[in-house]
Parts: sequence; C-alpha cells; structure tokens
Amino acid sequence: MAGNELPSLGRVKLSNLVASEGLPTDSYKLSVSTLCHSLAQYSAAIIQFSSCDGALLRSGLESARLYFHQRPSYPGVDMIHSSESQEWCRTSGYYVDPEWWQESYDYRPGLTHLETVSEMEIPPAGLVDVFKLLAKAARDVLDAIGFNLNLRSSPFTEILDSVPLRSREISSSVLSVSCHARPSFHGAHDNLASHDDGHLTMFPELDYPNDKSLISIVKSDKAGLHIRDFHGHWVLVDADLGPQEAVIYPGLALYQATAGYISPAVQRIEVSNPQGNVYGRSSLIFKLMPKSMTNLNCSEMIAAGHGVEAHFQLPVPVDDFMQRSHPADQLFNRHTLSNFNFPVQDGSMKSLVRRRKNNSRCKSLPPSKRLRLEAQRVLKDRVQEIADKKGIKLRFCSLKECENHIHSLDSPCAHIRMEIGWPPGVPFVHPHDLPNKAKIGFLEAYEPGWSITHDMELSLIEPGHSSQHTD
Repeated sequence: MAGNELPSLGRVKLSNLVASEGLPTDSYKLSVSTLCHSLAQYSAAIIQFSSCDGALLRSGLESARLYFHQRPSYPGVDMIHSSESQEWCRTSGYYVDPEWWQESYDYRPGLTHLETVSEMEIPPAGLVDVFKLLAKAARDVLDAIGFNLNLRSSPFTEILDSVPLRSREISSSVLSVSCHARPSFHGAHDNLASHDDGHLTMFPELDYPNDKSLISIVKSDKAGLHIRDFHGHWVLVDADLGPQEAVIYPGLALYQATAGYISPAVQRIEVSNPQGNVYGRSSLIFKLMPKSMTNLNCSEMIAAGHGVEAHFQLPVPVDDFMQRSHPADQLFNRHTLSNFNFPVQDGSMKSLVRRRKNNSRCKSLPPSKRLRLEAQRVLKDRVQEIADKKGIKLRFCSLKECENHIHSLDSPCAHIRMEIGWPPGVPFVHPHDLPNKAKIGFLEAYEPGWSITHDMELSLIEPGHSSQHTD
C-alpha cells in the first residue's frame, strides 16, 4: 500500500460520485478510486457538496447552535439517557448522554414530530431538508463503494429503507443534531478530565464509541473528530474542512456486509484546550442504517467472486447486531479483526462444525449435560433479556400442566409465550426441566442453526435420558 498512500484524506466532489447509465466516466472512476483509497488508508474521506447544499448545511449548524444554547443549563431527569438505554432504531427528539457530555436531537422520519410543542421547545430548523441531502449523499457513497468492489448496481438496496418510506414505516437511518460540552451545560467543564500535557479529552483512553452504521456523514462547526488510520495513528479528520465539505466514514454494519473488506472507523472526539474554543462543538451527524427486520450477509460479495471467510457467510440479524457490544480492542488490529458472535439463521457452517468437533472440552460432556448447560445459557442471555425489555416476569408452568396449555390460546401462559417468542409445541417450563427433544426445539427457536453449529444430533441422546438427566 505504501506506493499508493495518499498524503492526506481524499477529497471527492459528491457530484462526481453520482452514477449514470452507460460506461463509467473517467471522473467517476477517479473519484471512486480516491474515495476508496482514502477509506482504506484513513477509514474516512471528505466529500464536497455544491455551494447551495453547503449553505443548507451551514444553516443547519447555526440552527443547532441556537437550539442547544437556548436550553436550560441542566436537563430534566426524563431527558437523560445513556447510549445503551434506548432502542437503536427508536431514538427521537432531545436527550442527553451524560457519559459523553453530549446533547442530541434525533430526527427520524416516521417517528419524530417537528410540530412546536411550546414556545420554549422549538426543534432545530431545516431537519427535513438536511436529512434528505445527507441520506442521498450516503447512498451515493455506498454505491460507489459497491462499484469499487465490482458488485452489481445498488447492491445494498435490500437492507436499506424504502425510498420513500411506505405508510407507517419508521426510518432506520437517523439525523442527529448534537452538541458536546456547551458552555452553559451544567457540569460539562467539571467532568472533562485533565491530563499532564495540559490537554483535555472528552473520551477516556481506549473507550471509544463504535459506530454501527453503514455510512456516517459528519459536519461540525469546530474540529475535534479523530479517526484511527491504517497504521494505528490518530488523525484529526475535520481540521481543515471547507464550508461545503463534510467527513464520511464507514461503520461496523458495512464491515459485516462486505466480509471485512471495508474496515470500520474507530473514532473519538477530543477537546484540545479551553483556549481552542472547542466547547460547545455542534455537529450534524447522519447515519445510514440497515433496516432492523433484515439480515446482514455477504451474498453480494460471494456473487462478485470475492473470497469470503466462513464466519462471514452466516447471516446476522440486524437487530442482534445493533444490540450487542463490539469491544474496541477488536477494531485496532485491522488484519485480524474477528467477526462477532451472533445467533445464525442459515448458510455454510462446515468450518464452524469442524471447530466444534475439535473442541475436546465440549466432546467430553455427555449430550444431555451439554443440552442442559446450553439451555441455561440461552435462558439467561436471550429469553431473560427479551422478558426484561418487555417488562415481563417469567413464571414457568409445571411440565404436566403445560402439556395442555400449549394447545390452547387462552391458557395462563399463552400471552407470555407469544410475547417472548416461545417456540410452538414446547411446554412453557424451565428449560432445565424440558425433555431433550424439546430442549433442542427451544435452542433452535432462539438461536437458529444451534444443533448444526454444536454438532448435536438426536441419535447421540440416550433414549433412556429423553426426559431425565443423570450426570
């Protein structure tokens, strides 16, 4: 890569990334090449909008500044949320994340109502127009990446929202208007941690938020966004942006969908010093997200002839992908960045089966005990999580009485079974007490493909132990 390294982030005119019918133009091929070289080297690039669109972005930033600076110095308790406390595809309106000293207003078409609630609560202006502008730009960038990977045109359409949204649909993508540590925000300065070098940093070392989008676009009024480059160095990517320019970077969802060919940006926001006048850094952040009710898979990469490792060939439910944590240390080694562990639905599992067969610790356990331990794990990690999110307290039936319940729609446990997605035909009893065949049905319901990935076959379960376990 050394011979092709760019001296700085690649700059590309957005108009040159818009695909057209027929053969690609020289300007299109050059722009795509510059974009993808920049993403490979810096995990970011700079896109240049037209003068008219640049004016819209600047107007949006000015509206953001006015919106946050007119707010009270400390928000109400109901406005305080951490980054983990909300459904990823349901954020809307104003909220505060005290962990990062960040205030945000999320605009999500289909969910956010921009009507003025009161004279004291006027949302930022121009959100509809800014959302449309950045959404179109993000899709153009995504298509350009697909072209560079030799994928068919619009390869990611199936995992993106409809354009326009259909009736009652809610956008998975979101436009966040945010402000970091505004001067009038109570406690913002007190919470910033000082370092010996006189600098102030907003994010603790080795504790960076991971962006799970396909593509993100950021336009800020002050520099402060650092992204880790190919060599592991932090690069200030928005230090010299022009009035019509914005930063784009790929997220974890694109990494997954391209089988690791596009590395995700590892980022942090740093406050240099008070004299740098970076308090109250306002930003427009658009995140192009996959639909929640779909899977991330690498079928397009396989169809284009790319080598795809076995673990990338397993479809990953988007909702599970978004809700699971992705440790930052996994993102620092670009070449050995491992895939994340998710329940799988189908696909090639031969290598995973081989790894399971070579696991002597698993092979040493009797099948009945393996089933029992796995059932307890899934109950704790999957079922209980679903119940907690829906405010349901699990009260299991006895095996004998529930044999009749599962055939009735008005049984005492029918509502709970439906709410938590309990598998049909499996008695609603503690998984520890389920017969072995029912245990496998339970495991398959919450982790599709479980029996294949664990090399578990019914023939391995002793007939005499179909209901009881003697370990």
